[in-house]
Amino acid sequence: MPVSDRFNTTAGSLEIKFIGHASLMFTVNNLTIYVDPVRSSGSYEGLPKADLIMITHEHGDHLDADLIKTLQKEGTIILSSAKVAESIQSAKVMHPGDENTVKGIGVKAVFAYNIKNERVPGQPYHPRGVGNGYVLTIGDKKIYVAGDTENIPEMAELKNIYMLFCL
Repeated sequence: MPVSDRFNTTAGSLEIKFIGHASLMFTVNNLTIYVDPVRSSGSYEGLPKADLIMITHEHGDHLDADLIKTLQKEGTIILSSAKVAESIQSAKVMHPGDENTVKGIGVKAVFAYNIKNERVPGQPYHPRGVGNGYVLTIGDKKIYVAGDTENIPEMAELKNIYMLFCL
């Protein structure tokens, strides 16, 4: 079973499970949220179906289309970058700066990219504008899931972050 922890928010008790690598599960008031669910990160056996799935980018260690199908139920909302939506047609595309509210949870897409980490000179592993990080607002708590990124200038704009996940 994944490692978990609990935090109090004004929306209720928030349980966070670290499944592995970049895969997380948040539960608050019977609402289940997954970030980058991927089977290679850990076991999903016995875990609940998703109300919300957020995918940061299209790399195989962050996107598992078959697992997403397994985790979906009627009404599941999927938020992703545009590149992810090419393979998950039911995903709602979010660009950095876009905001959404899903079943009382605020979600803001933010930049996630590399500056120094490059495949070859001039080609970053994660180019600016292709992937997302997300800031979730759950009650009085803001939780930042950075996505695959480096310490980018846009991070300085994020305020009142209660918890950060750099995965």
